[in-house]
Amino acid sequence: MATYLNVSSPAIRHMGQQLSLHQQKPSKPVQRPIFIITGPAGCGKSSVAKYLAQALDLPYIEGDDYHSEANVRKMSSGIPLTDDDRWVWLETLREKAVEELEGGAQGCVVTCSALKRRYRDVIRMAGQEADDVVVRFVYLRANEALLLQRVRHRQATTNHYMKDDMVKSQFMALEEPDATEADVISVDVSGTLQQVQSAALDRVKGVIREQ
Repeated sequence: MATYLNVSSPAIRHMGQQLSLHQQKPSKPVQRPIFIITGPAGCGKSSVAKYLAQALDLPYIEGDDYHSEANVRKMSSGIPLTDDDRWVWLETLREKAVEELEGGAQGCVVTCSALKRRYRDVIRMAGQEADDVVVRFVYLRANEALLLQRVRHRQATTNHYMKDDMVKSQFMALEEPDATEADVISVDVSGTLQQVQSAALDRVKGVIREQ
């Protein structure tokens, strides 16, 4: 005589659920982002980065704090930095970001002008440190006239070493990210600071949701 299983019984349903769980693909690890806030002098890197770090509860690394004394002297004198001046600085910022993650942070926010693609490539190497580390750039886009105005205003109100001549030299060196750099978010900074901060946060949150 044939025997039939009661497929509606709790025991059978539990077995089916367990089998389904075993058949599922392993979940993708949660990614820890390193957000690099980039752009020429005067674009608002520090203001935007601090806002993002606070809103996302992530550590903040101010790139200017890691320039050598020689680099600061050159910039204070209006002398543009060369590639050789920047390599150690870029590597230091990359290492500091990785150290934050190794210390348990779920991500971090870093300011770095990263004017040229090869500079961004140095920072991108941080994404090779672990499978769950991802580097994303937030490029603050503005025209030269606007940034000159902002830097001159900053000079008049603070003792910042960056002079307006540096805006011109940085625009000459600037290699704007193009469509081949898929890890770059572009944010227009012609609006008010609050508008720029809000737009940057919206774009960054979008990236986090897609991970």
